[in-house]
Amino acid sequence: MLELRPGCECCDRDLPPASREAMICTFECTFCADCADRVLGGICPNCSGELVRRPVRPEAALARNPASTRRVFNPDCATRKAG
Repeated sequence: MLELRPGCECCDRDLPPASREAMICTFECTFCADCADRVLGGICPNCSGELVRRPVRPEAALARNPASTRRVFNPDCATRKAG
């Protein structure tokens, strides 16, 4: 099950569970759409994986399986070499 992390790893922007602006890789590294596109070019700086839109968990399912509260923030993500 996806963690649905609460923020962008690059700029620390809030990304609530219902956000359609959240992008993830297969390891669930999470970025806002702006950072994913403009800063990272659609590639995760951690694993070199493709960044795709994170699905939205339906509200009823979210009540049973809440989103993560664990924030990951790496302000220098744009300068880190992927891989």
